[in-house]
Amino acid sequence: MKQTPETPVYRIYYPVKVAKSRIAGKGAYALQRIPARRKIGDLGGVIITMKEAKRLIRNLKVINMVELDDDLALNASANPNDMRFINHSCEPNTFMRVMKKRVEFYALRTIRKGEELSCDYGETHHEGTLPCKCGAKNCRGFI
Repeated sequence: MKQTPETPVYRIYYPVKVAKSRIAGKGAYALQRIPARRKIGDLGGVIITMKEAKRLIRNLKVINMVELDDDLALNASANPNDMRFINHSCEPNTFMRVMKKRVEFYALRTIRKGEELSCDYGETHHEGTLPCKCGAKNCRGFI
């Protein structure tokens, strides 16, 4: 994808390895220790309208989409990076910060080398109907 002044640059500051996850499908694993409160990276993707996002969601089994505001979403299935493999957990080690045209991940606590990165997705289009498989002691049971 060609970079333009309108196209955000998505960076990963702490590289990850993508491998099989105990939570779901593939996961992102820290290749080095990540100190607490540090920015890990930006979720790659393409900014689309919410109308287009809703159309895509109807036809996809696995969703890599984050709503940015009422009109825009970040489609992390197009022009992706390895941050899209951060799975949901009810007891996460990262948090997601949604800004106007980007989605950033930060470490909630120190993350050990080799540890799988996880994030509490919060509200999703599943509206609490997708079974959660995070395995956390405080698992809510659904996403």
